[in-house]
Amino acid sequence: MGQMTILRVAQAAGAALVITAHAATADVTASTSTDPTAALGSLFSSVMGQEHSGMRSVSPLRLAALGSPYTGQSTLSRGQAPYSAAELDAMPPARGGQQWQCLSEALYFEARGESVEGQFAVAEVVLNRVDHANYPDTICDVVNQGTGRRFACQFTYTCDGRPETVTDRAMYRRLGKIARIMMDAGPRELTGGATHYHANWVSPDWARSFTQTAEIGTHRFYLGR
Repeated sequence: MGQMTILRVAQAAGAALVITAHAATADVTASTSTDPTAALGSLFSSVMGQEHSGMRSVSPLRLAALGSPYTGQSTLSRGQAPYSAAELDAMPPARGGQQWQCLSEALYFEARGESVEGQFAVAEVVLNRVDHANYPDTICDVVNQGTGRRFACQFTYTCDGRPETVTDRAMYRRLGKIARIMMDAGPRELTGGATHYHANWVSPDWARSFTQTAEIGTHRFYLGR
């Protein structure tokens, strides 16, 4: 139930109490059938019932992702992922369609050896590209951009000639949860809006002209054009 709905109900409550104030000083209510506030109580119960019914239809993972009310300021410490590995592993399995699968696979083949912070950071880069005018507007198209041209792709695992085989199912499940959280408007607090990253043992030419925004684990992150 939105704040505006709550405000309207509260305003209705105030109006009803003002209207019945004089009558209340002259008479004693004998039963709820003549109590002018009984209908108001029923109204509150009905609205709250709808609220609880709606919340029951939301998955536990989505509820976890909602977090605290947004205040305009981050509640995370700098460099801190929104969830720990233990918290992720305790969540129910995540599910989704093709876009979710593309992001889950990208995280697995690009970041399964990274910390949880590093895994969330790679998810940020993919989604930052989706939002950027210079890149495709779906996750799958971003991940597979340049695929088919050896070492000319955007994400190395899609064009390195190696088969993409998931061997660590537990890690894949965890990364699927990260993908779900981030697709459901998870916070992007780690990379400063980065659209690029590379392993710290290589020095690509493009890195010299981009602004480095973060270094997490073995990855350096950059804000590109």
